[in-house]
Amino acid sequence: MNYRLRYTTFFILDSVIVLCSIFFCFWILHPNLSIFSHNLIVVSAITLLISHHIAAHFFHLYDRIWSVASVRELLTIFYAITISVASASLVQLLLASDVYMRLMVITWLLHIVLIGGSRFILRIAHDRTPIKPKGDLKRVLIVGAGQAGTMLVRNIQHNEHPEYHPIAFVDDDSNKQNLTLMNVKVSGTIQDIPNIVNEKGIDEIILAIPSLGKFGIKEIYNICATTQAKVKIMPRIEDVMTGKVSVNEMQEVKIEDLLGREEVKLDMVAISKKLTGKTILVTGAGGSIGSEICRQVMKFKPKVLLLLGHGENSIYTINMELTEKFEGETVIVPIIADVQDRERIFDIVAQFRPDVIYHAAAHKHVPLMEYNPKEAVKNNIFGTKNVAEAAHEYGISNFVLISTDKAVNPPNVMGSTKRIAEMVVQNLATRSKTTFAAVRFGNVLGSRGSVVPRFRAQIAAGGPITVTHPDITRYFMTIPEASRLVLQAGTLARGGEVFVLDMGEPVKITDLAKNLIKLSGYKEEEIKIEYTGLRPGEKMFEELLNPEEIQEEHVYPKIHVGKANAMDYDSLNELLLKLQTIEIDEIKEEVVAVANGKFENQRKEALSVSVI
Repeated sequence: MNYRLRYTTFFILDSVIVLCSIFFCFWILHPNLSIFSHNLIVVSAITLLISHHIAAHFFHLYDRIWSVASVRELLTIFYAITISVASASLVQLLLASDVYMRLMVITWLLHIVLIGGSRFILRIAHDRTPIKPKGDLKRVLIVGAGQAGTMLVRNIQHNEHPEYHPIAFVDDDSNKQNLTLMNVKVSGTIQDIPNIVNEKGIDEIILAIPSLGKFGIKEIYNICATTQAKVKIMPRIEDVMTGKVSVNEMQEVKIEDLLGREEVKLDMVAISKKLTGKTILVTGAGGSIGSEICRQVMKFKPKVLLLLGHGENSIYTINMELTEKFEGETVIVPIIADVQDRERIFDIVAQFRPDVIYHAAAHKHVPLMEYNPKEAVKNNIFGTKNVAEAAHEYGISNFVLISTDKAVNPPNVMGSTKRIAEMVVQNLATRSKTTFAAVRFGNVLGSRGSVVPRFRAQIAAGGPITVTHPDITRYFMTIPEASRLVLQAGTLARGGEVFVLDMGEPVKITDLAKNLIKLSGYKEEEIKIEYTGLRPGEKMFEELLNPEEIQEEHVYPKIHVGKANAMDYDSLNELLLKLQTIEIDEIKEEVVAVANGKFENQRKEALSVSVI
């Protein structure tokens, strides 16, 4: 039924109901009297008709889709009828100085029954007997007997091509226990999931609690993981309402959902002031972190975004992605350049004069840098020095270095070179108008160097999953969260800080592997885990700050700042000169010593000896 036909049908239907109701009510009260001999009743009827149509137009009674109406929408009928009856009563009061109360009350009740009932019939017709399950459907247990669970079951039951057969609900609300919702019984609490799965032969468990945070998802998943049923999550209500997905499009539980902590919420106003309408340079823009920083930056509509990277293909990919998604909003400039090329970097900064530089370009793979220490020094230390000094030379407002938790007490080349890069930035912060800062975070899930893609590939190949040690732990965060933290750091920096996210508890890599096996639809017996021993330069656990660097208070919710010890100007210059001439087999020992504070102590001892 099109809009015009629907409007006309409801207009005529309501007109008939309004006129007939008052005359019918008058006849009930006075069956022996002639209706039309009472002018007041006729005037009241005309007033009812006119006022009802005005109220109906105001409350959109004629252009609503009543087949899916909610209780709130049905209340609009109550408001419209009440207004129209009150209007007719007012006319009676003005004309006859009295209100025919019994007549108007009965008329009001009849309107409610007939007009409300006409709409309610449409809703009943829509919510007719659910389609009976046919064929081999997945038997599902739904976690959450609230609004989202109700919406899910309704859509499943009225789907002409169903995939699921709802068997039971579970909900921790004691008031809902043993009650039936949409013909599906609430059979217990979340703790009862394993028993219900076994008793009722459940194939899949669907989480339908939109308010669940990371802690809630992890807790429920751990209970579900003890069963053989597959676990999925219902899409967010906002995504369903905006049409991004349908209610029936179940989502897989992702490893990111099992980190067991909430992501940091950022000060969007402060970040907007730093980025909106500004020129932003991101080095390493083709990498996992660099490309996500670019995506996050684009949300704040900068004037110009400079994508700088050494890899042609990766810069092409992120440039095409952002250009297609944000066409016309921001000038995007792809730049192929190596941060080790000092002259090229200075020329780029001089030409574009960015307001903010996010330095994400680095070699980050621990074992590879153990085999290639010279490249780690050239890229991580001197590459950072080139970009940072260009920022200082041309008076760039903000410079943010992307660092790593591996820079704390590093036994390896990669962590050591990143710690020295922090020292370069900290040293410049003491003598520059540019605001320098560094951001440390742990491993990012899904990055090119992360264990997650490797584990997934090993699972796809049938196993085994290789883990270096059964007790090895790491801090983890998502790529978007890491990138947003970098943006926030740029707003908090005052000069020389090392920002660290409160990342919660470290995750055992073995537990991560087991969760990935389960999420991939396998049992632990099907995909074996093998332990291969620690790799060159690898630590059993990572730290985010040295004990002496930690400040208990947060500078922002879940963000710490530590004044990591900086190296003085003379010592730093001496070190950098030494690293340019040192033999390759001595580089590892030297950078590890420096990163752990031994170089400066040795220098002070040498100076004291020379004075004596």
